[in-house]
Amino acid sequence: MDTQFIFFIFAENDDFVKWLTENCGGVFYTVSRCAARTLWGLSNLVKWKGMEQMKRRTARALCAAGLSLSLLAGLVPAMAAGPAEVADSLYINGNIYTVNEDFSTATTMAVKGDRILYVGDQAGAEAYVGAGTEITDLGGKTVLPGLIEGHMHVSNLGENHLKLDCYFKSKEDILEMVRQAAKEAEPGEWIQGSGWLDTLWDEPGFPSKEELDAVAPNNPVYLLRADNHMGWFNSMALEMAGITKDTPEPQGGQILKTDNGELLGCLTDNAASMVIKVIPTWSAEAQKNTVLMAQEELFSYGFTSATDAGTKVNYIQHYEDLYESGELKLRIYAMPMLNSTDSAEAGYIREHGPVNGLYDNHLSIMGVKVLGDGALGSRGSALLEDYSDDPGNRGSYRFTDEEIYNVMSLAYNNGYQIAYHAIGDGANHQVLNTYERLLKENPREDPRLRIEHFQVVTPEDIDRALELGILTAMQFTHATSDLSMAEDRLGPERIQTAYA
Repeated sequence: MDTQFIFFIFAENDDFVKWLTENCGGVFYTVSRCAARTLWGLSNLVKWKGMEQMKRRTARALCAAGLSLSLLAGLVPAMAAGPAEVADSLYINGNIYTVNEDFSTATTMAVKGDRILYVGDQAGAEAYVGAGTEITDLGGKTVLPGLIEGHMHVSNLGENHLKLDCYFKSKEDILEMVRQAAKEAEPGEWIQGSGWLDTLWDEPGFPSKEELDAVAPNNPVYLLRADNHMGWFNSMALEMAGITKDTPEPQGGQILKTDNGELLGCLTDNAASMVIKVIPTWSAEAQKNTVLMAQEELFSYGFTSATDAGTKVNYIQHYEDLYESGELKLRIYAMPMLNSTDSAEAGYIREHGPVNGLYDNHLSIMGVKVLGDGALGSRGSALLEDYSDDPGNRGSYRFTDEEIYNVMSLAYNNGYQIAYHAIGDGANHQVLNTYERLLKENPREDPRLRIEHFQVVTPEDIDRALELGILTAMQFTHATSDLSMAEDRLGPERIQTAYA
């Protein structure tokens, strides 16, 4: 004869009571919610193991054991007073933003390792305090969740510390910085800087190589525009790369000329790359140091995670080395820059599948970055119609339609997310055509295809992006940085659906 059990439970739904009645037998009374949840979890475990294959007596025994334990937990509060884990650190007297639905604040937070155990008042946190818990009085200071940078370039941020800082500087100040750098440099040594923006100058307009020649005649100079899509070079730099006024423009790049057909000194995107490739690269040790400098700068702003939208294979190795050494603590979502099917990054994609949460959830390589066009400010964005302030110029596409299909299908068919840089309405139209083709040929569950910037888009393509389920990753800062020239570039009609 089977044993008859009497159980005390908290039953929240009819399915739970039905399962108990059919599989355990006995009489059931309501007590604590804790008891019910314990048995419900046990019931799922039993069914997962295969209830139909277990003897009824074994199932009852499991239920009895589970309910006995949960009953003790519910009826003897002293045994359940302590949590499963003791905090390493307890922070009290703070102004802690939870960012929950109510955007409420708390005063106390308990932390173990890299996980938050508790957020609330100090009384509720006492149960998480053990002999080794370190208690910090915040003295009313504000605590925010770590911020996530959604689109940036980690290596660029770090390398900027090794270059001239041209951000928010006048042309005159920049030229003086170059002059001083040339005095300190050896002849032939490269002088590099980044951040210049001609639209902020008293006399806007792209600068010339002669201006750099005057202050650095014996050194090659390369200054990157703030949009990362135009380089300002002096004559020595252009000569070292073999660039002349007769050099044909590559696909996806422009070599700007003066009115009389001479080299201006400014090159965009793939044209600028022809010069950049002759610049000596930083050593591996210097590159690692730039990653750590980027980390410190991000931490100073409150960023604890970053999306590295376009990294090289060697930097992935640097990240791994720095995680191994314990020096890198920044969480990174790294996207290899995939701009051809025969690059080192293409080889990486073929040899490695997407990986998530390496080094204790610090490094993920799940997507790739692809550049489709340039930037609006340097008139490299690919438009369907001419620039309003530069008739005859529609910018430049980095790829032909077939080239971009080959590049993107390599990543897509290997399971990677694609983040495609498209600013102009022409580039956005091209990538939507390609995404539509890929999705039709090889449907994938939740591929999370992205368009970075999605800045100038026709109304029809806005609707199409929504229909295809494309993630439009816009950066609000572009709306402010482009404020002084966007309507000049686009005119009053196209601007209506830009930055929208």
